[in-house]
Amino acid sequence: LLGSLTDGAALRAAIQDLGVLGPAAVVALMTLAIVMSPIPSAPIALAAGAAYGHLWGTVYVAAGAELGALIAFGISRLAGYDAVQTWLGPRAGTGLLARFMASQNALMGAVFISRLLPFLSFDAVSYAAGVTPLATWRFAVATLLGVIPASFLLAHFGGELASANLQRAGLAVLTLGAITAVPLAVKLVLDRRRADRG
Repeated sequence: LLGSLTDGAALRAAIQDLGVLGPAAVVALMTLAIVMSPIPSAPIALAAGAAYGHLWGTVYVAAGAELGALIAFGISRLAGYDAVQTWLGPRAGTGLLARFMASQNALMGAVFISRLLPFLSFDAVSYAAGVTPLATWRFAVATLLGVIPASFLLAHFGGELASANLQRAGLAVLTLGAITAVPLAVKLVLDRRRADRG
């Protein structure tokens, strides 16, 4: 199963072969992908959508992502800032989280927004959040609310790819691309404005 992580079709077949243990495998693989940075999570989410459809695929993917994020957050909180800085390098404590250290609401909002932006590392945000004063329950809520849209999109995309309808699959690809492109375009515009002011 682990050898199939980057091959969506093989992963889907492996998950389906597990029968009733398949959902638990999806949750476990998603959790592992968040806690251990080099493991890709997108093929797992796509395979979950292909194997279980939009609704249950979303549930399993979101559950695994939430559990993985909470474990990463907990590891970071127990290990402390220095260990996380060594593990993540310059990504630790930078970006949105570093800008909003002032209040619990601001930190919670930063985590939520980061979950909606595909160019920010999900696992790095989870580890970085652990060294902030953000309450665990606030982190859990912000992560869950932020991860549901991406989980649904990936599960839906996987389900459409598994269908025989090429038109629907093509539409899913275009929609996913557009949704990914919008935050990237916003980031580029904001970066250009900052550069022009500087």
